[in-house]
Amino acid sequence: MDDGYAEEASRRRGGVPGGLVLVATPIGSARDITLRALDALGSADIIAAEDTRAARRLMNLHGVAVSGRPVVAYHDHSGPADRERLVNHMRKGRTVAYVSEAGMPLVADPGFALVRAAREAGLPVTVAPGASAVLAGLVLSGLPSDRFLFAGFLPQPRGPRRQALTELAPTPATLVFFESPHRVAKSLGDMSDVLGPERPAALCREITKRFEEVRRGTLAELARGVAEAPPKGEIVIVVDRAPAAAAVDDAALRAALSDEMRNAPLGRAAGTVAKRFGVSRKRVYALGLEGG
Repeated sequence: MDDGYAEEASRRRGGVPGGLVLVATPIGSARDITLRALDALGSADIIAAEDTRAARRLMNLHGVAVSGRPVVAYHDHSGPADRERLVNHMRKGRTVAYVSEAGMPLVADPGFALVRAAREAGLPVTVAPGASAVLAGLVLSGLPSDRFLFAGFLPQPRGPRRQALTELAPTPATLVFFESPHRVAKSLGDMSDVLGPERPAALCREITKRFEEVRRGTLAELARGVAEAPPKGEIVIVVDRAPAAAAVDDAALRAALSDEMRNAPLGRAAGTVAKRFGVSRKRVYALGLEGG
């Protein structure tokens, strides 16, 4: 069998000889693993995992034997030396399968630098795609999915979090966030303040798991809801796109401006509100003068 046929056969099994295969893992239900992912885990020479215990459990559950193959950690604290060791294995013709703790590798996951290192070394990289909390949350939300932006986790401190939301506010696409249970109330409160209390949104938690739940409503309603009934588990928040500038009435701008001017002078507050709603600063500033 020549090299071309060997490589194609390896791709069908889930990997590439002397390269990196990115393997998607379930985000909840273990049955969401793909056949190609199992092939990749079964045929790889080395398994690199964000969580080695989770990887071993998944392989054991689906009857994929480790058979003495190395299962090595690759996570947020892995550095250049860790990447170089894996790249050297690939240079020697070994296939490395990288798995995140859950979902698609590289999505809110530390695998990006490993892929870049493999590419820079001229090594082949392929993917065995599968479950993704981003896409699952998006489609469960019932919000427009033709254009969306994954914004990951918001900053923890309130100031940087509100600044990040201000920058995202005028985005003409549905926004998707990851969030943790102990921060979700604060994040939704800031989303309601910065993105607008009437903006449609959805909170999806424990997707594909036993207690899967989707809460839909405005950002203000969701913020009140989590205060009354705090959610548990993994959370995805989906927020509808910014309203068209022409659809933003003066009353909404005045209300937002009044809120911003509690902590900032008119000029700065007008700039913040204009950016949030995607309208001109001149228009907002003029409304502030009228109310002056």
